[in-house]
Amino acid sequence: MTTTPSYIRDEKRLCGQASHFALCRFAHGTTRGIRYSRSVKRTTVIHADGISLDRVLESRRRTSHDGLSREESRGFHEARKRTSWGRRSQRSLALAEGQRILATAERYDLVVVFDGRAVRVCGIGTVCAEPSPHSLEHARVLVDAVADDAARQGAGMALLFPQPGVTNGQRGDFQPIPSTDLTLIVSDPAPDDEPMTVRRGEERDLAAIVAMGRAGAGRFRFHLDRDVDFVHYAITTRRWLAGPGSADAGQLHFWVADEGGKAAAYVIVSVADDLWTLEECGDLDPSGAGVGALLRALVAREPGQRRPTIRAWLPPGFLPPQVTVASAVPSTDAVKVRMLGAAATEPPLSSDDVLFWRNDIL
Repeated sequence: MTTTPSYIRDEKRLCGQASHFALCRFAHGTTRGIRYSRSVKRTTVIHADGISLDRVLESRRRTSHDGLSREESRGFHEARKRTSWGRRSQRSLALAEGQRILATAERYDLVVVFDGRAVRVCGIGTVCAEPSPHSLEHARVLVDAVADDAARQGAGMALLFPQPGVTNGQRGDFQPIPSTDLTLIVSDPAPDDEPMTVRRGEERDLAAIVAMGRAGAGRFRFHLDRDVDFVHYAITTRRWLAGPGSADAGQLHFWVADEGGKAAAYVIVSVADDLWTLEECGDLDPSGAGVGALLRALVAREPGQRRPTIRAWLPPGFLPPQVTVASAVPSTDAVKVRMLGAAATEPPLSSDDVLFWRNDIL
């Protein structure tokens, strides 16, 4: 017998109250009323599958900014759910009033390493709301319900991933994680550059990528605990967003520097005309010279083309010797965090505390 998720049961109970306090929050171990309008007091949160998933995906397609067609939206969802990580860690949710979908979101079960300890995290992404005078309020209700349910299930933190038009208006108790948008310049090859073997990245390289990431993550207070399944899921996501439905990586460059049949450095780059986004990278060489050489090789593949603008989030203190920073500005795509339960008293994070790649945005 299927068990009704707690956030659905609680929503039904709370929304039945004849009051404009449509939801109550249970984070920090106390019940605290959050004032919403009467328009949301009859809503429930549903776990979307079958026919309800079709309605959720169609609502999201109409209200999101990803530009996917109906077929592409369905294909994107199915491609992610076919991965090992997506099957066990991703759930589609919606705020509904009867048969009407008001807002939708994806919930992700993550683990963050924070001050040396593993913390269960509820990731909330792709938050979209149907256009109405109460759109932002509907999105807030859904986000609050999902975060509160995660807290009751033992999560210590909620992460809210950016979504144009919705995330920036979320509640003040989600605090932005500091990040900096860098624009990078890659120098021209030098005559004395040592030759290197460059090839497309493959699934067999993912274990080496995870190992590189963990080796460099220890000096940061805050970073995702990324395993092979998560990296595969993240690459699947970026590949679809770069070129929906394409098996070719032409719009998502995944290249490795090969040493003895193993990846010694790698880059994952999304391409949109002459705008490149360095989604993530890694290098066995602490200087990052392998990453810089790979970026040089990518730029040199199209010598007749205009040099691309390369943007990135890079870990503090990491800059390949072949790369210079042309500009650095606070990011507008900030991931936001809400501490749950006893962890709510933790001190705020600074930019030097955090390792977070663009590829980690779900």
